[in-house]
Amino acid sequence: MRCAGWHAMLAALAVTAGAETWRGLEVAPEHRCAPYRSGDYAYPQSVEPRIAAAIGRMLSPYTGRCFNTLGESDIEHIVARSEAHDSGLCGADPATRRRFAADLDNLTLAGPAVNRTEKNDRDAADWVPPQNACWFAGRVIEVRRKYGLTIDRREAVALERILQGCPSTELALGECAAEPSIALVAAGQPGASALVRWDDDGNGRITCAEARRHRIAPVPRGHPAYAYMRDGDADGVVCE
Repeated sequence: MRCAGWHAMLAALAVTAGAETWRGLEVAPEHRCAPYRSGDYAYPQSVEPRIAAAIGRMLSPYTGRCFNTLGESDIEHIVARSEAHDSGLCGADPATRRRFAADLDNLTLAGPAVNRTEKNDRDAADWVPPQNACWFAGRVIEVRRKYGLTIDRREAVALERILQGCPSTELALGECAAEPSIALVAAGQPGASALVRWDDDGNGRITCAEARRHRIAPVPRGHPAYAYMRDGDADGVVCE
């Protein structure tokens, strides 16, 4: 670890009531006080259009990658669910865990390779996005404060090093064109004809069951329903 990181960390550290803190967060080692089960942190896929609306683009802030449809992106937890579990939520009630898992403050979009392989459950000590690192650092702190999570020293040092060079923690958007229907759906307004026709349960997504029920499956890229479906193997056809 470089000296500059330690100097910045030491300047930001404080001791309050016997506990070491950094930027309002308690500094403590991760601790798994109860088994981690991803099902305890379940979240609805219907939150994805709301994430895109909050960003303002079908875009990953981490890489600047633009998505043609939400089927090309993954829902990404900025503070990973297992990381939050080991930072305090292992002792939280089920409702708090579910609220955390679906909290828009902690959700963004990412390509499958970034979400599932590059970042996965890593914290900022081991992974930082190539773009919007300042925004990422700010969100990590905000979410940890919101849920009373601790932070370990390695991550605090890594984040402090980032923040020392940040004029702002605002999100910098790329040049993707906003998708009006995404915002309309997220706001609960009419406007996305595909959803009106085929989204039977009104959750902002079209499932294969719904597509088959309406006899539009298999659904190829270019079909109006495709934008609201998940193409897991990215082959351009859903529900084949």
